[in-house]
Amino acid sequence: MAADTASDELLRRPLYVYDLPPQLLSTFTTKAADQPVAVGEAIETPSETPDVTTQEYAVATSTSCALCKVSFADVQEQRSHVRSDHHRYNLKAQLRGNPTLDEVTFSTAIGELDESISGSESSEADEDEDETLADVTLTALLKRQAKISQAAGEQERNMPAKQNAGKSPIFWLSSSLFPPNISLGVYRALFTEAEQDEPAHLVDSLRKKQLAPVSAQRKAEPAAPSTPSPCIFMCMIGGGHFAAMVVSLAPEIHRRQGGVDERQARVIAHKTFHRYTTRRKQGGSQSANDAAKGAAHSAGSSLRRYNEAALEKEIRELLAEWKEMIDSAELLFIRATGSTNRKILFGPYDGQVLRNNDLRNRGFPFSTRRATQAELMRCFKELTRVKVSEVDQVALISAEKKAEQVSSKPSTPRPQQPQKPKLSKEEEAAILHTTQIHALIRRSKIPALLSYISNSSIPPSFTFKPSDSPQNFRCPTPLHLAANSNSPSVVAALLTKAGADPTVPNSEGRTPFELAGDRATRDAFRVARHELGESKWDWDASRVPSAISKADSDRRAERERKTADEEEQNRRTAEMERLKKEADAAKVAPSWDARRPGGRSLGAVEKTAAEKRDEETRGMTPEMRMRLERERRARAAEERMRRMQGP
Repeated sequence: MAADTASDELLRRPLYVYDLPPQLLSTFTTKAADQPVAVGEAIETPSETPDVTTQEYAVATSTSCALCKVSFADVQEQRSHVRSDHHRYNLKAQLRGNPTLDEVTFSTAIGELDESISGSESSEADEDEDETLADVTLTALLKRQAKISQAAGEQERNMPAKQNAGKSPIFWLSSSLFPPNISLGVYRALFTEAEQDEPAHLVDSLRKKQLAPVSAQRKAEPAAPSTPSPCIFMCMIGGGHFAAMVVSLAPEIHRRQGGVDERQARVIAHKTFHRYTTRRKQGGSQSANDAAKGAAHSAGSSLRRYNEAALEKEIRELLAEWKEMIDSAELLFIRATGSTNRKILFGPYDGQVLRNNDLRNRGFPFSTRRATQAELMRCFKELTRVKVSEVDQVALISAEKKAEQVSSKPSTPRPQQPQKPKLSKEEEAAILHTTQIHALIRRSKIPALLSYISNSSIPPSFTFKPSDSPQNFRCPTPLHLAANSNSPSVVAALLTKAGADPTVPNSEGRTPFELAGDRATRDAFRVARHELGESKWDWDASRVPSAISKADSDRRAERERKTADEEEQNRRTAEMERLKKEADAAKVAPSWDARRPGGRSLGAVEKTAAEKRDEETRGMTPEMRMRLERERRARAAEERMRRMQGP
């Protein structure tokens, strides 16, 4: 009874890795790898009022993902993880028989693909719009990992099972003070590489990490000289958001009302930067877009380039200012996804502070959100609190008995379900090419499209697979899809550089030209006929009209543009004259209010900005109104840029 009371008292007390009770430390033993640990059934303990600056040394009530080998503080984080690219990749990898990746390895692999993933919190609509890009990235990564797995497949089959198994992100311990079904967990990332390689001495390493609490200094009292306490450095960067923090590992004691001592985390330094650098609703940073499609010349792109350079300068200046604290830190927890973000932190550049080969570098062994000060504090709490798990032995025994009973019963034959026909390697490759080309054409990534067609040796007669799907019924070839999407630049590239066949009809008997929905796309076919010559294809069978040169097409487009501009100018002139006549008439004939004391004529009433905009756009077509609105926004953005850059 006394032992149960002592264990209950310890479980009710918040447990912190660097400040564990001595009676608990003296009874720790490492838990065998084959002993059951139910991370998803953690013991709940009462928590104090949440505070951003208060260290919650509470017992973990975490759930976990066995596939990705990560744990979470609550169910909401687990649901967010299930929708993440990391979990989706591991699901696809498991279905294909490929090895799964932990969060750190996955982030590194995505970064090597030069894909920029925003670190900002996105809504469900944003996730839907970026779903195609995410599928392309995951497919490319799966293809790459499949080649690596195939090369090392024979070697993996000859390895023992324990060597093939991935390492758990948590070390599990047991104590004689608790029942055998209760386990205590500590994150592996808190230990050095040498300590992780010797799990037998894990308890000794944990005892050496214990730190005495520090009394909080009152503001009126002078700070007493003391030796620097052990600390860790944490930073996150992504999507134009950066947050960094240096926090002491020794807890700070604060005296509350009633003489109650409360432990809090002591933040030595913290800083956040937020800049507009990502292309909203389009995915990726401005630098990644410039590298893929060339430098854009819009006001928004100029603003994003300026902010990227400013963010890089601010971060590196902060790291240089914190160099002494970073060098003295025991561990460095860093989240930087993508080559651009890692280049900002790890350079190389003059005065570099963080380095890739630093043995103190760690990734966060759980899912993280937008880079903010509050998120860093949440991650610190998650890293440094002890996980407590309880296994229901009765449930395990009943499950084993049930399994034995089922196995002892004679099995009744189940009706065989019709199996889906197994796809050949050629069919799987064609489906993969279809997915990649679909995404590249819809996003008008011409250089990437041509490079993919060339590197994959895709013939001009390639058709999308499976041919019976609804999206491939109307557009069976890349040229059909480009024409149906009204992408003249993609049509011109496929015809003149990729050698696409314009005579192939779809299931409705229509050629790619007949799916074009605007004049620019139709002119792209006629210009290609002029450049390729009459002998290249049977242009009559493709139903492409007579050829025209690029210069003739541009001249006609310029004439139409000038005609439209002249019509718009004439309309505006007539509108201004009409408004002027109305104003003059209003001045000559004042309203009856003008005869009253203090009254004003109707012509003297000042119009609001909305009324002026309505008068300017009166009679315009929707396309003209959109063009005028874009011009206003561009001028406003240029004015903001000029003010930010100074005189």
